[in-house]
Amino acid sequence: MSSDFESYEQDFAVLTAEITGRIGKVPKLVGDEKKQMVANVEKQLEEARELLEQMELEVREIPPQSRGMYSNRMRSYKQEMGKLEADFKRSRIAYSDEVRNELLGDDGNSSENQRAHLLDNTERLERSSRRLEAGYQIAVETEQIGQEMLENLSHDREKIQRARERV
Repeated sequence: MSSDFESYEQDFAVLTAEITGRIGKVPKLVGDEKKQMVANVEKQLEEARELLEQMELEVREIPPQSRGMYSNRMRSYKQEMGKLEADFKRSRIAYSDEVRNELLGDDGNSSENQRAHLLDNTERLERSSRRLEAGYQIAVETEQIGQEMLENLSHDREKIQRARERV
């Protein structure tokens, strides 16, 4: 199982590196090249999401004793994915701003500060949401582990009581 997870990890690393490189190229391209690059990045982001889902499925199949390490890795991969999506949004916004400015002949300097402020606030909200979601996931995992421990203790108690009755 962990070998599948590790192969997914390698695929994810290669894919995120490609996505990062392409996101950096988006603002420098023009016209159809830019549209094609945006479409390619969207496809690759979808592939990365699917890889994350596969990795999550693999983590669920790992025994609880060694699941913690893989869960931590998954959290960092999800954060990386969120960062890539935010970077891509920024590059697309820059792209749409350029198109809007070309069409309207507007330089956009007056609203640029407002837009940057809104982007910062949106990013801050997204980070907070991810933290809340991660906290919720940890709480759910902790509850599951607690339930498993209670079940084990219950079984142990039954064994001890049976042994005591035999004696």
